Amino acid sequence: MIRIGDFSKLSRVSVKTLRYYDEMGLLKPVEVDRFTGYRLYEYRQLSVLNRILALKELGFSLEEIGRLLDDGLTVEQMRGMLKLRGAEARRKVQEESERLQMLEARLRQIEQEDGMSKYDVVIKNTEAVKVASVRDVVPTPPDQGGLWGELEGYLAIQRVRPNGPCFTLYFDEEYKERDWDLAVCEPITAELKESHRVKVQTLPAATLACTLHNGPFVTINEAYAAIGKWIDTNGYRITGPCREVYLNPSKNGSQTDPDTVTEIQFPVEKN
Repeated sequence: MIRIGDFSKLSRVSVKTLRYYDEMGLLKPVEVDRFTGYRLYEYRQLSVLNRILALKELGFSLEEIGRLLDDGLTVEQMRGMLKLRGAEARRKVQEESERLQMLEARLRQIEQEDGMSKYDVVIKNTEAVKVASVRDVVPTPPDQGGLWGELEGYLAIQRVRPNGPCFTLYFDEEYKERDWDLAVCEPITAELKESHRVKVQTLPAATLACTLHNGPFVTINEAYAAIGKWIDTNGYRITGPCREVYLNPSKNGSQTDPDTVTEIQFPVEKN
């Protein structure tokens, strides 16, 4: 079973929302620890949560979603609903295009529940890495562009060049809809004087569960779901902040660039 914080992290849904869904009777934990009060979930419940999120994106109220789930909504019915919504979204502006791609990603997650995932997960043992970083709280991950500007501008002034792919560290213990605590990082080997905002630290050696996401950020939830399933199935648990390593960064921070290549890394250890 999975604690609510880890279930939140893997599903990309906040603990507050999961508790609300529990109160509404939409998604009950499989067990509540009678000593600690912790809600415990199973990985199979992600499929129910995927349906709730997809229906919510389609504009259904939570009461309507509850009735649809009680009626045993099929994948074919979900496909029809999402395709109809997709046809409407394609006629809207760029923001609606991003919304469409997220909906399609939810559908693929649902369709792949009993099939083979397109994501391969591997375990890597990495050495310690020295990084220059800027850490702050931003409204949402797409808003981290200003932090990258700070970091890269300072490195350019100090004439320090990164020696590997840049990455973002996500520190929140659960998925959050707003106010993300994160750090943008550039690996370096040269000596660097810190500023008020730019810090130098050494990330310790770690065992990482890793998978590659080839495609835009708006569909990256598919990769998180796949690596979450693998971690749970193979008897590991998450032990630290997630890393998104940008092997082929998106152009101008675009959320829809199809050529983006991102490696997702979770520090793990065996249960």
